[in-house]
Amino acid sequence: MSISSFQCIGLVGKSHHSQTKATLTRLYEWLIARGHQVIVEYTAAQQLDFSCNTASINQIGQEADLAIVIGGDGNMLGASRVLARYDIGVIGVNRGNLGFLTDLPPDNFEEPLAQVLDGSYDTEFRFLIEAEVHRHGEVNSHYTAMNEVVLHPGKVAHMIEFEVFVDDKFMYSQRADGMIVSTPTGSTAYSLSAGGAILTPNIDAFILVPMFPHTLSARPIVIDASSVITLQISPDNRSEQMISCDGHITLPVLADDQIIIRRSQQKLRLIHPKHHDYFEALRSKLGWGSKLF
Repeated sequence: MSISSFQCIGLVGKSHHSQTKATLTRLYEWLIARGHQVIVEYTAAQQLDFSCNTASINQIGQEADLAIVIGGDGNMLGASRVLARYDIGVIGVNRGNLGFLTDLPPDNFEEPLAQVLDGSYDTEFRFLIEAEVHRHGEVNSHYTAMNEVVLHPGKVAHMIEFEVFVDDKFMYSQRADGMIVSTPTGSTAYSLSAGGAILTPNIDAFILVPMFPHTLSARPIVIDASSVITLQISPDNRSEQMISCDGHITLPVLADDQIIIRRSQQKLRLIHPKHHDYFEALRSKLGWGSKLF
């Protein structure tokens, strides 16, 4: 694939962050020198010391061939929820901590990125998850997430009673601090911290992880991603609960509400340098042991 396939490139980065500013500046100048058209997202452009073409992240999704996100996984998640609506590739330069979604190193991104721009790359599609809060038979609120949807109490260590249905079939009732419903992308995030399994990105599945359940028999369960999950809140719950999407957006949930969770039709087109190794990333980020022989 030729360079023309990624001729217009959008840059998205964390605002008011000195390291991001340095990487953004260097990346912009390098791409211009290669002959690419470059668009910088509004808030990221505000920290640059020179003028450039700017646009909203939605405009980048519509106009650019590739979006490069500078930051950590949080920045990547925020950008991905928007960019997944468009036919655009997305790749990340890691300026965060773990960086499961950001492949390119900030100090020497040029060589691997040049290979990508010259057509040597792998493409991976990640599906998103969407949640709807139903109240009195109508949709009260909804949102889309990349990592996970979490039911949790508004108060710390406050137990919730709810029932879980999969494709309208009753699975079990829970008395717990909440429930995490995660995509494979999110299985290395909050779900992992709560004791959930890691799902490789090619698995078309959800993992349901109860949070501090009031029974020793409650365990995480993996189900097909074509399933529709319903969390029915007990009418006896007296306090307000919350639904969090990627830890960013919170939707209020009342007693007797239903939360409908399903796979979104949106998919993120994630671009990796050629021969990207997911297991090497796990070893590096999680401190797994290296080969013994």
